[in-house]
Amino acid sequence: MGEPEDVVDAAADVVGAPGEAVDMPGDAVDMAGDVFAADCRARIAFEVVANRWDSVVVYVLGESGPMRPRAMLDRIGGISPKVLNQVLRRLECNGLVARHRYAEAPPRVDYSLTEAGTALLGPIRAMGAWAAAHGDAVLAAQDRFGRS
Repeated sequence: MGEPEDVVDAAADVVGAPGEAVDMPGDAVDMAGDVFAADCRARIAFEVVANRWDSVVVYVLGESGPMRPRAMLDRIGGISPKVLNQVLRRLECNGLVARHRYAEAPPRVDYSLTEAGTALLGPIRAMGAWAAAHGDAVLAAQDRFGRS
């Protein structure tokens, strides 16, 4: 990869779907209350992306389309079936994924992104661009403070 500035400059290209830029609103957004309040809407977004696996599952579904849990386990390294099940239930509860059951024998289930889940792909890609640009500096700082 090029210089960190190249990655940051390219962030506009990766924020939207391939070939599509996404308008990321600035300070004019109404967060529905005091941004420091416990019920601030921005906290919902941070809660979703703060979980270790939620954003990974959203990203994989966004890149691959509807998937069965077994296919997700094969695609995502390091996640156990139990944790994947918990993540999928949490994402479904938050309205980010839809669970589709098929009346077949044996039973079949797959998951896909909802409109809200698809809308999260832009911010997730932007976070990936940030990590590519600043990840080495973060890891170096953690090493200085004795990260295990």
